[in-house]
Order: sequence, then structure tokens, then C-alpha cells
Amino acid sequence: MFVIAGVTGHVGGTAARQLLAAGQQIKVIVRDAAKGAAWSAKGAEVAVGALDDVAFLTRALTGAAGFFTLLPPDLASSDFYASQRKLADAIVAAVKAAHTPHVVILSSIGADLEAGTGPIRGLHYLETGLRAVTKLTAIRAAYFQENVGQVLAPAKGMGMFPNFMPSADYPMPTIATKDIGALAATSLQSPPGKSENVDLIGPSYSNRQIAEKLGAALGKPLNVVDIPKEGRAGAMMQGGMSKHIADVFSEMYEAFATGAITAKGDRTVAGTTTIDDTIKSLVS
Repeated sequence: MFVIAGVTGHVGGTAARQLLAAGQQIKVIVRDAAKGAAWSAKGAEVAVGALDDVAFLTRALTGAAGFFTLLPPDLASSDFYASQRKLADAIVAAVKAAHTPHVVILSSIGADLEAGTGPIRGLHYLETGLRAVTKLTAIRAAYFQENVGQVLAPAKGMGMFPNFMPSADYPMPTIATKDIGALAATSLQSPPGKSENVDLIGPSYSNRQIAEKLGAALGKPLNVVDIPKEGRAGAMMQGGMSKHIADVFSEMYEAFATGAITAKGDRTVAGTTTIDDTIKSLVS
């Protein structure tokens, strides 16, 4: 039996559906029982609770052959990193108490770095904790193609595509969430001999290329607007983020911009979904 967290999202949902299609027994973790009803109808066992509840998670994991989890960001937190560490500690404690033999996590390229990477910092912390208590497959994903959805509003409303990178022509390795979910399901069914970090990287695109493709899908040209380093946090705050959270994500963009974040896993898996396919699904 495999336990899957995050099934209400793209990655966990894809992993769970693929496992069910393969005839595997799964248990899904949801915070809201109503959201588990559809999974129960599909044949999954449903556990209602929170990932930061060690006692609940330990019970949910007991007897499982594998566990897929992620580190959901708390964008309302006044201390983002403390929130990440608290959740990571709970996950590690439950995995240890339940003696879960294999854990697959949604991590990120850059998780090899202890600091200076914004929200990726918590994934380094989670990787380190889990690796000490179980066999870990860390899927270090590239930049999500679905992040394009964050610029749909300014693109539709103002014909603008904000660029947070130092150059709109800087090629960024990307990945679609469905490719991550598929690899998570495969990894659970075929655990490695020892812990490993897997870089999952799809096609690379510059923001100018993405803007052109998004504009074509929307039926109008988009103006790429470069956001300088000193203006990143302010731009994100205009979008509704608190200053603290904007500063956290600004640090990540800076790490990408300086080349600090690179693929350094034990092996690399190539994603196949193109940004064209992802944009089509977002726009439709």
C-alpha cells in the first residue's frame, strides 16, 4: 500500500491516479473529508488529517510500503522558514515512528544548497531529515511550467509579461507537474537500492519565448517587462504577497539569476511535456 499526500494538487493527484490505474492499493491524505469522497469512489482509502499532526501521520503510514509527500508552502506565515522546518520535522518524525521503508518527495533543483535559495531551503532541510531515517527518492524538479498561470492576469488585462530573470532571453529548464507525478508513481513502485536525488528536467525556455507562446495562445502580443532585482519584492507585493513572503521568493529568483541553482542530482530524468501543451491547458 502506498500513501499519497497532496492529492488535491497536480502532482499528488497524478501520482495517485497512475497508481490506481496500475492496480495498486493507495491511501490518500486529505485535510477535508469532502475532498476525499471522489478518491474513495475510485477505490482509494482516505485518511483525513494534517501532515503536521505526527500522531495522525504515523497511523496513516503504518504498514505502508512507500509514501509520497511534499512541503506545502504556508504563504500566510510570518516566519516562512520556521513554518517549513516545523512541517518537515513532523513528517520526519512520523516516517521514523511508522518505519516507512521508502519515501518519495517533491523537491527542487537547488535543494543541495543549505541556504540562499528562498523556499527551496526548506526542501534541503526535509531531504536531510528524511535521508537520516529512511530510504529517500528526492525528485528535484525544474521550474514548474504551470507557474505561467501566475502571469495570466497581467497578460490578459494589460498585455504584459513580467520577467524576474536578469534577462528575458535566459533559458530556464522547466517541467510539467504531470511529469513529476508520473515519476513519483514510478519511483514508489520501483524503489532504488539506496537513497538518491533525481533531477527531473524538461525543455528549457526563456521568458521571451514563453511570452511569445502565451501571447499566441491568448491571441495578442505580450510586452515583456523586465523587473529589476530591487523591484522584485515590490512587484510581488502588488500581486498580494506580504513583504516577508515576497522577500523569500525574491531570494529564489536571485539564486536562479546568479546560476547558484543548478542540477546536481545522482541521475537525470527528462520530462517530455512542452510548454505549448501546458499553456494550452492553462488558457483553456
